[in-house]
Amino acid sequence: MTAPSTYGLSTQARNLQWLLTDLVEEVPGVNSVAVVSSDGLLLLSSDPGAGAAEAADLPRPRGPRGASADLATIVSGLGSLTTGAAALMETGAVKQTMVAMEHGSVFVMAISDGSLLGVHATPDCDMSVVAYHMALFVGRAGHVLTPEVRSELRQSMENTP
Repeated sequence: MTAPSTYGLSTQARNLQWLLTDLVEEVPGVNSVAVVSSDGLLLLSSDPGAGAAEAADLPRPRGPRGASADLATIVSGLGSLTTGAAALMETGAVKQTMVAMEHGSVFVMAISDGSLLGVHATPDCDMSVVAYHMALFVGRAGHVLTPEVRSELRQSMENTP
């Protein structure tokens, strides 16, 4: 798990990082997680370590900050696409999106402030377990992601090498 240092962060920001770490480490099949603000900026992330991608001899995503930056871009794009589709179909707010692929899955779930939680998982993950733990994260994190905490997390991500 690659995460910014918690030194100097508020209790709320440290708690969000702990929740993210717990999601990655405790849910089988989760490769990486990203929390993206409503304007598409990466707030929290994890990079896959030696896990399913290497075990299956699959290429790891690359980007400015590795897999997390790529996942954040995908999450932001899917969020925008599905929000636009829901508006065109007049079906209300998008709650979650799931894309199943040959070698993995991507889940996106809305957080109350317009932020998005994205998870990249293995193809054999239990989708209901992943979705359940994402909902727990959203329920616990939604009220904590205040503008101040979002700003603090954004700055923390910018300072991460």
